[in-house]
Amino acid sequence: MKLTPLADRVILKMVETEETTKGGIILTGSAKEKPSVAEVISVGPGGNVDGKDVVMTVKPGDKVITSQYAGTKVTLEDVEYVVVRQNDILAIVE
Repeated sequence: MKLTPLADRVILKMVETEETTKGGIILTGSAKEKPSVAEVISVGPGGNVDGKDVVMTVKPGDKVITSQYAGTKVTLEDVEYVVVRQNDILAIVE
């Protein structure tokens, strides 16, 4: 199966981040907040959304920062993705 986003939707895959404290302790996934950095997997075509023209500014492969609670989680072939609107993306990480 393949996910294809519509309109101004973007499919993201969350990036695992390993966090180390100043003392050198590595925090496990349960000891830290959910990462908000994700990789763009697929981008919708944009177009007219809610009466406004939307131009997609992100592209597959971009690393982005999203709001922690944005989007809808979808699991496909044991991989978790998040589907968000482009305006839920806060920044592109370069």
